[in-house]
Order: sequence, then structure tokens, then C-alpha cells
Amino acid sequence: MTDGLRTGQDKDQTGSPVIGTSRPRLLSVLGPGLITGASDDDPSGIATYAQAGAAFGYGLAWLLFYSYPLMVAVQMISARIGRVTGHGIAGVLRLHAPNWLLQTTVLLLLVANTVNLGADLGGMGDATTLLLPGIPRWLPVVFLGFLCVGMQLLLSYTRYVAVLKWLTAALLLYFAALAMTEVDWITFLSDTMLPGNLSGREAWTTVVAVLGTTISPYLFFWQSAEEAEDLHVDPRRHELITAPEQAPAALHRIEVDTLAGMGFSNVVALAILGTAAAAFHRNGIADIATSAQAAEALRPIAGHFASLFFAMGVIGVGLMAVPVLAGSAAYAIGEARQWPVGYSRCMQEARAFYVVVALSTLIGMAISLTPSIDPIRALFWSAVLNGVVSVPVMVVMMRAASDRAIMGSFAVRGLLRALGWVATVVMALAAMGMVLTYAIA
Repeated sequence: MTDGLRTGQDKDQTGSPVIGTSRPRLLSVLGPGLITGASDDDPSGIATYAQAGAAFGYGLAWLLFYSYPLMVAVQMISARIGRVTGHGIAGVLRLHAPNWLLQTTVLLLLVANTVNLGADLGGMGDATTLLLPGIPRWLPVVFLGFLCVGMQLLLSYTRYVAVLKWLTAALLLYFAALAMTEVDWITFLSDTMLPGNLSGREAWTTVVAVLGTTISPYLFFWQSAEEAEDLHVDPRRHELITAPEQAPAALHRIEVDTLAGMGFSNVVALAILGTAAAAFHRNGIADIATSAQAAEALRPIAGHFASLFFAMGVIGVGLMAVPVLAGSAAYAIGEARQWPVGYSRCMQEARAFYVVVALSTLIGMAISLTPSIDPIRALFWSAVLNGVVSVPVMVVMMRAASDRAIMGSFAVRGLLRALGWVATVVMALAAMGMVLTYAIA
């Protein structure tokens, strides 16, 4: 995300260093791509993968395998928009799209993010009550919500980035949980490689939820905005449209960073789905609607430590995902209204940006504590909402990324563009399939 997270110096074709760019070593890819990928496995995602494994066993694992290249393409396109233009997606739309399209896109993102924030904070609160029995659920929700706000408002940019980087390690706990569960590895691997049949309303809804938590609008806005913010952090860097000599190294970094980040995200998702399939589906438990419920149900089946690791992972990744959700909303609103934006700016310089960060988190906190909202279903259905909202957002993003008037010679072409549009069509077809099954039922 910042130069402090990248090692190595890019060189041009003559072997001379390229000013303002840096190439990450393969084992040190810890930029926007990795943090974006890790935040993709937020409490909503964990609940969705757990529910998919409980309801269908290993049968939907292939979705995570085949969605990987689509996920990489979409996030790589998002990153390119930021690095090429020096603006996030909302900033690009403000400059090059009708105002109604900009406002509609930002509104869709804001609604999806707010619901997701509430669901994630609720999931973190539930997981905390499993680790600390007897405390009221509202207490950890409020504490963790204010902790997330405090990290964003009080930490310096480099320190904040370091915190997010290390929080990605929380996802390693899910490999430990998988290792403690009796997995049918032959079936798991075959179901991961071979697509299965889809039939019924529940199956299509789960497909939309899995795709929606894998390819989410807030991830597009976050990664593009962070690439743009990196240009402000290091004045030697310039948007590629005005400094094309920096392009080879910069695009290579984006490619490696995104491949690693999304790969990490999907492997963790497979671990969660595999754990749920082995622990729950095989034992006749078909309804695990929240990540905390999954952790609690693991205890008698896979042991206390598997349950402990699962719950700790929910809290750790939630502390990373909630700021990303709030930050992506603040970037989008701020760019749309031409406010100073970015965590590298002090609060007095970007006051409105930080107000949106705090308000979106507090509204999400209020949603998670609303008695009329069922916390057990909120996590899963926030993923479904993301799956539906992502379709129009992806159409807008793909049109912008393919426009030479916006991207110049760096407009996406070839395989990357094809995969981006394939991802958009797949998301649209999944949403349509879900709607049709509800209409027919």
C-alpha cells in the first residue's frame, strides 16, 4: 500500500532505476492487492463460505476456483484506473461521466457498504461473546466499532497501513481450523476442480452470496483509491497517463500484488468452506448462518481449539475489513464531491473525509444493534446484496477502464478486458438466476 511495504527498486530496459516506482519481491507482496484480498474474507464472507459448506458440502468449492481469474481481472482493472489516472473510480466518473451516473453508483456503494459494515460488526460482536462468555453483545460491538474508527482517525498513514498489513495474518487461523477437521480430501479436490449442477432457490442465492462476497463493489473502490493515494504519498510517482515511462514496473507490481492478494483470499475461502463442509454438512448440520455460529458449532465436532481459531479469525479480519468498508465509502463520496481525501492527509485537511469514515462506521454499529434486524441472517444477505449491486458498478467501471479518453494508451484491452466483461456477465447471470428462482417459486 505504501512504499514501506514494498521492497526492491524497479529498473527500466537499460537497467537504470525508474523513479517513483518499486517492484515487490514475490515473498513481500504486501500492497493494496494483498490487503484488499484479505479484507474480502470479512465476517460476512466467512459466514457465507461457512453456510455454503454446511448446506452443500464441498459442492460449491468450484466457484472459488473458477472465480479466481475473474476476481484478479476486476481488481487489476480497478488498480489500473487509480494508477493510470491518479483518481479512484468515483473521481474518474466525476470527471468523465454524467452526474446522475456518478451519484447512482456512489449511492449503491454506500447502501451496500453500510449494510455490510453493520453485519460485520455484529459478527465480530458475536464472536467476542464466544471468547468471553457472559458479556452483553452490544459491548464488543461498540468497543470494536470505536476501535476501528480510532485506528483510522488517530494513526499516521504509515502506521495505519502497518496495522492493516499485520491483521491479514488473522486469516491464517482458518488453515489451523481446517487442519483440525477430518476433511475428505479426494472429494474436496474433485469438487473444487469440477463444476457441479445448480438447482433450486437456495443454491442460486448461495451462488450470488459467494460471488458477491468474492467480487464486491467496495473492493473496487478501495484498491483504485489506494493506488491513487500512493501517488500523493510519494511525489516521485506520477499518474501513468502523464508518466508512461513508469508503466512497465508499476503495472508489473499491480499484477503480482493482485495475483498474490486474490490468491490468498480464495485459498482462505476454500479453507473455511472445507472446514464447514467436513464439520457440519457431514454431520447433518445444514444451516450455519453466521461466522460466530460456525465457530460455536465447531467446538463439539472439531474441538475447542478449532472453534477458538475460527472465532479469533472473525475478530481479526473484521478489524481490517470494517476500516476498508468505511474507507472505500469515504473515498467514493469525497471524490464525488471534490473533497480532499485520503489517510495520508491530516484530519484538519480532510475533515469531511474522516467524518464520513466515522459516520459510516457508527451507522453500521447502530444497524448491528437494531433489535428488528436479525443478526443471524444479516451477514449472509449482505453478501447477496453485494452480488446484486456489483453488476451495475462493474458495468460502469469496465466502460471507464476501456475508454481511451480516460485511460489513454493504458485502456484495458485483450485478455484483461475480456475477463473483466466475463466477470460482469457471470455476476449478472447469477443475480438473474436467483431472481428467477424466487419468481417461479
